[in-house]
Amino acid sequence: MNECYYDKRMDFFYNRTKTDTADEWTGPQLIGVLCFGTFFCLFIFISNSLVIAAVVKNKRFHFPFYYLLANLAAADFFAGIAYVFLMFNTGPVSKTLTVNRWFLRQGLLDTSLTASLVNLLVIAVERHMSIMRMKIHSNLTKKRVTFLIISIWAIAIFMGAVPTLGWNCLCDINVCSSLAPIYSRSYLVFWSVLNLVVFFIMVVVYIRIYMYVQRKTNVLSSHTSGSISRRRTPVKLMKTVMTVLGAFVVCWTPGLVVLLLDGLNCTDCGIQHVKRWFLLLALLNSVMNPIIYSYKDDEMWATMKRMICCSSEDKSQERRSSRIPSTVLCRSTDISGHYIEDGIIQGTICGKGDLGDKGNS
Repeated sequence: MNECYYDKRMDFFYNRTKTDTADEWTGPQLIGVLCFGTFFCLFIFISNSLVIAAVVKNKRFHFPFYYLLANLAAADFFAGIAYVFLMFNTGPVSKTLTVNRWFLRQGLLDTSLTASLVNLLVIAVERHMSIMRMKIHSNLTKKRVTFLIISIWAIAIFMGAVPTLGWNCLCDINVCSSLAPIYSRSYLVFWSVLNLVVFFIMVVVYIRIYMYVQRKTNVLSSHTSGSISRRRTPVKLMKTVMTVLGAFVVCWTPGLVVLLLDGLNCTDCGIQHVKRWFLLLALLNSVMNPIIYSYKDDEMWATMKRMICCSSEDKSQERRSSRIPSTVLCRSTDISGHYIEDGIIQGTICGKGDLGDKGNS
C-alpha cells in the first residue's frame, strides 16, 4: 500500500521534483513583478466590471448573446481574482504552502480557464442557433440563459476541483509532474488534451458559421430592405466572437502545450524556463477581452464611455441644477427583415451627443 503525504508542505514535493520556485525573486525584481501584476489585475477588474455593467444598463444588450458575453467578462474578472491569489502565493512562498492552499491556488486558475472555455462553447451554440434562423439574436429565454450560465460555472468549479477530489499524486509520488508537483502526469495529459481538442472544435465551428454568414449575406443583400450596416450586423457579431476566440486560443495554447509536455514527462523540453512567460500570456487574455469588446462593438464602447464620463458630468450638472435628458429610440432589424428589437437609451455622452447608433445607423 502506497504511503500518502497529505500532511507535507509543498517544499517536500518541490524538492523531490526539483521544480524551480524562483528563490531569486527578491528585492527589486520581486517588487517589479508585484507592481506589474497589480496593474494588470486592477485593469482586469475595472474593465470587465464596465462590460458587465454596460450589458445590465443598456437595454439593447438584453439578449442571450450579450448575457453570455457578460458572463465571459465575469469569468475574466474571476481570473483576475485567481491571479491576485497566485501573485501572493508564488515564487519563494510556494514552498511554504500547505497542500490544501496549493490546491486552492491552482483550482482557481483551472476554474477560470474552464469557465471561459465552456462559455465560448455555449456562445458558439447560441450563434449557430441564431444564424441558422437568419436572426441577429437567438430566441433563448432568460430562464434558459440563466440555466446555461449556472451550468457553466458548475462545470468550471467541478473541473477546478478534480485534483482535490482525488486525481493527484499525493499517494503515488512517483507519478508527480514537474510544473505541478502534486498533480499526477496523467491528469495533466487529460486536462491539456481536452482543452486543446475543444479549442480545435470551436475554431472549426466558428469558421464554418462565419463562412455561412458571409455567403447568406451576399445572397440576400439584393433582396433585403434596410441599411447596409443592419445587414452586416450578424457579421459584426461574428467578427467580435471570432476575435475573442482567437485571442483566447493564442494566449492559452502555449501554456497547455507546456502542461502536455510535462504530463508526457519530457525532461529535455526546458519547460521550467518558459512557464512564467506563458502564464503571463494567459493573464494578458483577460486584459485583451474588454479591449476587443469596446473596439469591435461601437454600441458597447458608447455605453462604457457614457458610464465613465457622465458620472463626473452629472455631478457638475447637479451643481448647476440643470439636466437635459436625451432619449433615443433605437431599432435594429436582422437580415431577413422579420426581427425587430427596440431599446431606449437615456443620457448624453460626455457632451458629444448620442453615440449609441454609431455602428447601427
